Amino acid sequence: MRVAITGASGFIGTALRESLRRDGHEVLRLVRGKARAKDEVGWDPEAGDVDSAALVGTDAVVHLAGAPLGPRRWTAEHKRRIRLSRTRGTRTLAEALAAMDSPPPRMLSASAVGFYGDTGSVVVDESAPRGSGFLSEVVADWEAATEPAAEAGVSVAHTRTGVVLSTDGGLMGTVLPLFRLGLGGRLGSGRQYMSWIAETDEIGAMRFLLERPDLTGPFNLTAPEPVTNAEYTRMLAAALRRPAPFTVPAGALRLALGGFADEAALVSQRVVPARLREAGYTFRDPALVPALAALLR
Repeated sequence: MRVAITGASGFIGTALRESLRRDGHEVLRLVRGKARAKDEVGWDPEAGDVDSAALVGTDAVVHLAGAPLGPRRWTAEHKRRIRLSRTRGTRTLAEALAAMDSPPPRMLSASAVGFYGDTGSVVVDESAPRGSGFLSEVVADWEAATEPAAEAGVSVAHTRTGVVLSTDGGLMGTVLPLFRLGLGGRLGSGRQYMSWIAETDEIGAMRFLLERPDLTGPFNLTAPEPVTNAEYTRMLAAALRRPAPFTVPAGALRLALGGFADEAALVSQRVVPARLREAGYTFRDPALVPALAALLR
C-alpha cells in the first residue's frame, strides 16, 4: 500500500509509520510548508492548501494531526486552537481529496471517545448518542468535517481513540517517571472509568481498518475492559513494583487545568469497541495487567 499520514511525527503517527514500513508499505508524511524530502507532501491546513498532486496513486490517507489537548489549562485561546486544528485541518484535507480526479479510496480520520461525554459507570458503544461538553462538540464537528471526502466516494472511518498506553508518549509516557519514583497516585476519587488501549492494538486496529474499506463510520479504539483510574493506578504501580500512595485532589486539578480537568482527567468514560470486535478484530492486549507487563518489559 501507499499511505499518506498527517501528524506522522506524533507518537501514534510515528508508531504507525514504522509499522507500515516494516511490512514493506510506502509511507508519505504530510508536513506543513514545502516538502523537503522524497517521502514528504506539503500542506497548510490554515490556508486550505494541500499538494494533492503528490497524493495521486495513494491508497489511503490517515489523518492524525491536531493540537494536543493537554495536560494544560484550557484557556479560551487554547480551546480555539484545539477546535480549529481539528475541524479546519480535516476539512482542508477532505476538500482536497474530493477535488482530485482519482482520490485515495480510503481515509482514516482520528477522533476521540470524548464524543460520548461523561458516561459515569454506564457502558457505551458506537450506538450511543453524543454527550455534552466542549470535547463532545469538537469531536462531532471534527467527524463532520470529513463529509466532502465521503461525498466524493472516499471510504471514511473515524477512529474514536481512548487513552493510548505507550512508554513513548500520551498519559502513560507522561506519568511514568513519577510512578518509577514511587510518586504516583490516583486522580480525584479514582472512581472514574478510563477507556484505554495499548499502543499495539491502537496500531493494529488502524492497520485492520486500512485494509477494510467496507468498514465506514465511527469505531471505538479502546480495549474491551475499561478500568477505573484507581485500578489503573494500582496496576501500573504493581507492574513497576513501586508504591503509589498519593491522591491528586479534584479541586487542585480544576484549579490548575480548568476545563481539561473535568473533560479529560476526571471524566468517566466506560467505552467498549463493539463495532471493531464485530468486524473481526482480535485484540492482542485486551486486559490491563498483561498489557502493562508487555509495555514495561
